[in-house]
Order: sequence, then C-alpha cells, then structure tokens
Amino acid sequence: MASIRRTLSPAFHGRSTQNGAAVFSSSPSNKLLHKHFPSSTSSTLLNLVYRRGWRRSFRRCLFFFLIGLLFGITPFGQMDADIRPKDFSSPDLRPPHVHLQSDDPIVSYVALGVNTQLEQHNEVTDSIEPLKQLIVVTPTYNRGFQVYFLNRLGQVLRLVKPPLVWIVVEEKTVSLETARILRKTGVMYRHVVSTRNSSDVKDRGVHQRNAALEHIELHKLDGIVFFADDDNVYTPELFESLRTISRFGTWPVAMLEQNKNKAIVEGPVCNVSRVIGWHTNEKSKRLRRFHVDMSGFAFNSTILWDPKRWGRPFSNPIRQLDTVKEGFQETTFIEQVVEDESQMEGLPPGCSKVMNWHLHLDIGNVVYPKGWLLEKNLEVTLPIK
Repeated sequence: MASIRRTLSPAFHGRSTQNGAAVFSSSPSNKLLHKHFPSSTSSTLLNLVYRRGWRRSFRRCLFFFLIGLLFGITPFGQMDADIRPKDFSSPDLRPPHVHLQSDDPIVSYVALGVNTQLEQHNEVTDSIEPLKQLIVVTPTYNRGFQVYFLNRLGQVLRLVKPPLVWIVVEEKTVSLETARILRKTGVMYRHVVSTRNSSDVKDRGVHQRNAALEHIELHKLDGIVFFADDDNVYTPELFESLRTISRFGTWPVAMLEQNKNKAIVEGPVCNVSRVIGWHTNEKSKRLRRFHVDMSGFAFNSTILWDPKRWGRPFSNPIRQLDTVKEGFQETTFIEQVVEDESQMEGLPPGCSKVMNWHLHLDIGNVVYPKGWLLEKNLEVTLPIK
C-alpha cells in the first residue's frame, strides 16, 4: 500500500516520519508529554493546539480591534459643527468691567480725595509765579586782578537761581583770557565789545555800560538790570532781593575811601520800603540829586525799550553821560529813569542791611601776562642757601 507524505510546517522540524507514522525527536518537551500521555494521545493534542491556536488569537485581536474602532467613532459630547474663523481668534484678556455706584461710600471717598489733590496742585501751580530774569552788567579791562575779580563774581552768580544772564563788556576787542574765564564759571553770559575810545574818560566803564544798555535795548531783554562792577563784593542775598523790584530799587553800599583809612555807607534812608533820605559823607557830592553808588541800584529793563509802559514823556535813549564830572554819572543816569524818590523802592525793608561792598582794590596799571603765562622767571628775592 502506497504511503502518502505531506509537507510539514517549519514548526515541526523536530519530528520525522517512519512508515507514515509521525515520530517526535527527543526534546525536553516531547519527553514530558511521553511521560504523562501515550504517544498517540500526545500527537493528537499537539495537532489540535497547532491547528486551532492561531485562529483563536486572530479572533481575539479582531474582536478588540472592532471594539476600539467603535469607541473611537462614537461622539461622547456636543460639538458645534459650524466652525468659523472667529472661533480661532485670540481671547479677550481685558478685565471685566466693574460697575461702580456713585453712592458707594468707599468710591465717593476715593473720588473726593483725588479731586481735592488735583485742586490743591492746580492752586499751587497757579500761585507760583516765574522768577524775574536778572541782567547783570559788568565792565572789565586788562589788569592784574582781573582774573581774581571775574572768578569771584562768577562764583557768586552761580549761587543765584536762574534765570540770569551776565553781560560782560570789554574794550575794543574780545580777549581770549576773559572768554576762557567766563566759560569756566558755568554762568549764562554774553560777551560784548565797546568800540568807543575810553582813554579820555575818567570812568572808563561809562562807554562799556552804554554798550550793554544798547544790547539790552536792541534785543529787548526783559528783566532787572544791575551794574555789578567786578571789583566789588556781593552777597547772594542781594541778587535774590533784586527780583522784588517793580520799577527802580536802591540799597545802601559800604565802601572804603580812596586812602583806605575810613569806611563809609552811601545810599538811601528808608521807612520800610519808602525812601525818605540819603546817607553821604562827602561834602563834594552833596550837590548830587541822588546819593547812590553805581552798584547801589537796579531798574526794570523795559524802561529802556518800552517808555510808554512807564509814562515817560520823552523817548530819548537812556545812557550814562561821559561829559559830567567824576562821581556824577550815577545821579545823572537815575534822573533819566525816575522823577523822584516816590518812584523808588528801598531794599531790604528799612534799608538797614549792607549787602555789597566797594573796596577799591585796584593795583594801578599792572596788566596780566598774555594767556596768564609768564615767559620768564621772576627775579629772585631770597636765594636758596
């Protein structure tokens, strides 16, 4: 009888066939099966396992796949089918609007406090008036103490609150030495030149002050004009008090006589701020109408370029005169600004305080070296032993 042989799967590579019967190799698992079951029974069980095991696994995988697919396509909530671009716009991050009632006591208190502070701030700003500008006029010229005088005056002006402009006037030309000094002071200044020849005038500052007056009148500078000679000594309090002047102010000045052996006071005698008389100790000056030093008065600059404001009957330019005798430049100038003492204001109240001094510290015609540099050494007074 012919035997039928069929090809086995690789899983059965461990057995061989003899005369149509399946014979298993002696592996550990086969030995265990032969121990508990006969050879025919064990071969039947193995055939069932290998034939039906893959089908059971396939069914289980298919079952769980269908369950997962069912859960995946089943909707569990409501979804808006109308998806528009507005749905993807950025969310509004502004805080919610809070409706505050005006009758709320806390809100009313806060609003009242804010309004009160604003009203107080407006009242303070309205009550603060801008400071008047000070126009300080200083004539200067080449001499040994010039750098000392200008530096001293510049340091005082630095202590004065702005606005302040310092008009420094030189003769014939602007010197680099003076310009360098003015730049270092840190004060706002204007460097002016007087082209008039002052060699035939005893008070060389006359033409220089007139040049400054022309500058003020031409540019219509608004403020209080004060003639501050560089060889005088001033207190910062004096410059602050100048801002209280309406038209014309005056105050006493302490000075040394030319021989420097006596100190005198020249200026007004006041009843509070009203001028009622004058201090003077020089018989030769008793003929003057107003006994004031050149650094002992100040006036409003609008008198120079707006005469109608002050009711001046004539519009001739106000200038210092170089034709009068020495010592009379002050009184002849003041007579062009005011009519009498009723138009003056005494500073400080009572005119009882000296705020500047005239010391006459000039050292003759000694000039400073060019650039303040000595080209050769000074002569030795005491040799080194």
